[in-house]
Amino acid sequence: MANNISRTMLFTSEEIKRENMKQLLKEVSEALEDRGYNPVNQISGYLISNDPAYISSHKNARNLIQQVERYEIIEELVKYYLETK
Repeated sequence: MANNISRTMLFTSEEIKRENMKQLLKEVSEALEDRGYNPVNQISGYLISNDPAYISSHKNARNLIQQVERYEIIEELVKYYLETK
């Protein structure tokens, strides 16, 4: 059966928000890895302390992560963790 590309897809704002957050964290993680940092440690440090110095400015990572409120990132991470358990 062929895919019908003319079919309308419906996305919720929650799905779009999640996908954007996932992409943002991926980009920040890649930038941190480029600089030789452990992304889990650096992002965790930022989320716990609210100190943007944990995130390198390489590839605009610091500005990217600051576009989203910390509590929103934490909320999404907890939701993801609980849903995958």
